[in-house]
Amino acid sequence: MGEILRVAGALYVIVLLRAGGTFAVGWLAGAGARRGRFAERMSSAKFQRAERAIQRWGAPVVAVSFLTVGFQTAANFLAGTMRMPLPRYLPALFVGGAAWALLYAVFGIGAIAALGALFARHTALGVAGVAVLLLAACGLVVFRRRRAVATAPEADAPGQS
Repeated sequence: MGEILRVAGALYVIVLLRAGGTFAVGWLAGAGARRGRFAERMSSAKFQRAERAIQRWGAPVVAVSFLTVGFQTAANFLAGTMRMPLPRYLPALFVGGAAWALLYAVFGIGAIAALGALFARHTALGVAGVAVLLLAACGLVVFRRRRAVATAPEADAPGQS
């Protein structure tokens, strides 16, 4: 249990720094956009309504985003861009980050312990399992790249307009 808490604590610090940094970058990007060529669009009534909604109701979205894969960075960045007030953002960051750290610590340590036990008892089976996982990961990457190339719009041929 002590090892899980140490790992969870380290992961918590990491997620606070990463997500907080993403929020800060979003805040700076939003400030720059408000002074740049997007200023007119950002002052529209529709954008202002969206910004107020995120400022008011975005904290639960930020907190839950930590339980997803791939959405948490966007949620933290957009919270910063839309200037979610810190009194609303920070509790969401602390709660969501804690949930993320605990989940990754428990399941990460559990997976490492299971792999260690598998290698200790049945080394050949452990090596085969890791090889299958690596092959599956490589296959997934190749599949996704081929699908992306197949569905990408074809570039115009030279001379066509």
